[in-house]
Amino acid sequence: MEPVLDRAAVAALVDAAGRALTGEWLLVGGAAAAVWFDASRRTEDVDLIGLAGTAEERIALMDFAVAAGLSPEVVNSAADYFVRRIPGWREAIEVLHRGPNATIYRPSPTLFLLLKIGRLSEKDLADCVELIAFARETGARIDLARVVTALAALPATTDTALSNRRLHLADNLRAAR
Repeated sequence: MEPVLDRAAVAALVDAAGRALTGEWLLVGGAAAAVWFDASRRTEDVDLIGLAGTAEERIALMDFAVAAGLSPEVVNSAADYFVRRIPGWREAIEVLHRGPNATIYRPSPTLFLLLKIGRLSEKDLADCVELIAFARETGARIDLARVVTALAALPATTDTALSNRRLHLADNLRAAR
């Protein structure tokens, strides 16, 4: 089993990535939640993608993981597939950390939610609910109409648990208005 990374461990990896990697990178998923809005969040992997989308970036990311004493599987660049499918994603990222060699971004609240709703596992729902509460407390902007529209456009499901999670998220989004 891979190590469980807490906020401090993810923050240390982000800082190290800013020194060891070059270019622009996007941190998403549970790791982004941990360092951004949920101090108690833990994750087994760090979803970090190179914005250029090159094979060289993926290799550099794996080399970085090994140099940091982690297995290459701990740093995951597969999220780029999901990020790049969202129209306007590049305009929906915000600087998280500027290192001497690399800038690490995180998604905007809207992009974070759009990335989570497709799968909407229990952890995804918890992340979404926590982010909505964080946005309410801090005044961070969520394009609620866009997220509600995307949620409504998801294919129907016969999975009762998933359907209930979608309804729970929709209720939270309505309450955020």
